[in-house]
Amino acid sequence: MEYVHAVMLLHAAGKKPDEESLTNVLKAAGVEVNEARVKTLLSALEGVNIEEVLKGASAAAAAPAAQAAPAPPKAEEKKEEKKEEEKTEEEAMAGLASLFG
Repeated sequence: MEYVHAVMLLHAAGKKPDEESLTNVLKAAGVEVNEARVKTLLSALEGVNIEEVLKGASAAAAAPAAQAAPAPPKAEEKKEEKKEEEKTEEEAMAGLASLFG
């Protein structure tokens, strides 16, 4: 998780994550750096627009909160709705997890 946080920190600072900068951030945080993990993460991020991923994650998190709740559904409808919401959240999280290893 530290590796992903380091990439996010570099992104927030307006710097492109590369092997040297990522290693420096991790070392500054007191993390024992695993070079293979750094290379794997950077490889997985190649061609990924981090800003777009963050916007998509924000939109996915805000969408359920923004929906107005109509009249209370019946118990059976509630179960189906909850399963659909869980699947949507799981799919979103799985997509993000695949980006960051």
